[in-house]
Amino acid sequence: MQKTKKIYTVSEINWLVKSILENNLPSRLTVTGEITDFKVHQSGHCYFSLKDENALLPCVMWRSNFGKVKFRPENGLAALVTGYVDVYVPGGKYQLYAERLDPAGIGALQLAFEQMVKKLQADGLFEDKYKKPLPPYPQRIGILTSESGAAIADIQNSIHNRWPPVKLFLYPVPVQGGAAAEKIAAAVKDLNGRNNKLKLDLLIVGRGGGSLEDLWAFNQEVLARAIFDSKIPIISAVGHEVDTTIADLVADARASTPTKAGVVAVPDMQEVLEQLTYLQERLQSNVKSLLHNSEQQSDELLMRLSSSVRQLLADARARLYSIDEQVRKIEPHRLLRNKILDLNNLSNRATTAVRDIVDKARLQLTAQTSLLTGLNPKSVLQRGYSITINKKTGRLVKRLQDVNIQDCLITELANENFIESKVTRKQNKAK
Repeated sequence: MQKTKKIYTVSEINWLVKSILENNLPSRLTVTGEITDFKVHQSGHCYFSLKDENALLPCVMWRSNFGKVKFRPENGLAALVTGYVDVYVPGGKYQLYAERLDPAGIGALQLAFEQMVKKLQADGLFEDKYKKPLPPYPQRIGILTSESGAAIADIQNSIHNRWPPVKLFLYPVPVQGGAAAEKIAAAVKDLNGRNNKLKLDLLIVGRGGGSLEDLWAFNQEVLARAIFDSKIPIISAVGHEVDTTIADLVADARASTPTKAGVVAVPDMQEVLEQLTYLQERLQSNVKSLLHNSEQQSDELLMRLSSSVRQLLADARARLYSIDEQVRKIEPHRLLRNKILDLNNLSNRATTAVRDIVDKARLQLTAQTSLLTGLNPKSVLQRGYSITINKKTGRLVKRLQDVNIQDCLITELANENFIESKVTRKQNKAK
């Protein structure tokens, strides 16, 4: 009796192949190959193939797993794909269901970093022409970092040690974790939007050192573009000396560590005071030089004027002598007496004119000397006035609010004499 031959449906064959694969292949395996035909569906799932010299393996990666990939997969990239092989029964197609995708020969984060640098560099975000200058003497600085990390103390200490007058404002943000980049970027945009009221001169964005994964928030595009778009100048102070993040490359200035943020952000007060002292000495020297030059110019003017007057009188005498000779020849005694009167009158007028010219020149010299003396910022000291400076702040004391109890004061008197005193009491007699 002939045995009946079993007839299979297409679905049965596909399910049979699926069962055989499941029973004979490892539940998880890693395959190496070159990515080709990579595409991302609008659903968020991605489809691609792995190939080598002799074969092609279709792959699919669901959105939930693809969202964890740090780098951007590209055709031609050597990759390591971990997952399981299964059959897509409706299509009769076996494929590798990828659960993890890594670049071969380089870490995923390092590759993602290099890809992002290349992209942002092409967009011009690193160019010097877009970097804003830092204010030379900032008064209000915003700090974006974790309120619990060591970076905030390092930044505060380094700034206040160099520039005590500055006011610091902490804006706490997470500096690590999946949402850190978005939250830091949102804080940068928020501060820019409210800066008409906040009046911040500068922002410092940073954290302490760590691994590439720890610092990853500062390598993401959303934060890089927020820093680039900021109207407030930004200093990036992330990690240690050897750490370089994308935030460092985009920011207007970089501090290699949070501690060095103060060196980049503010001037050294002692150096500023020394520069002011130097400028004061230069000003005094210039004023003295100006006074001496004016005096010398006045002397030269008087000498030229005296010489001109003498020459004028000599010429007048010569003309009178010539006229006198002519008169003597015709001997008109009456005319001679008139000429003598005219000569005396001319001599008197000349003397008066010379005296007026000299008096006017002296008045001009006195006015110039008074004006130049008034320009001297310390001329009032010779009249019994004094100048008082708060030694702590380096500012002039003009109101009660400019000093505090126990502050040390420096009072400058005439002839470069100084008195150092301490505030023990404050009283407002107007109340």
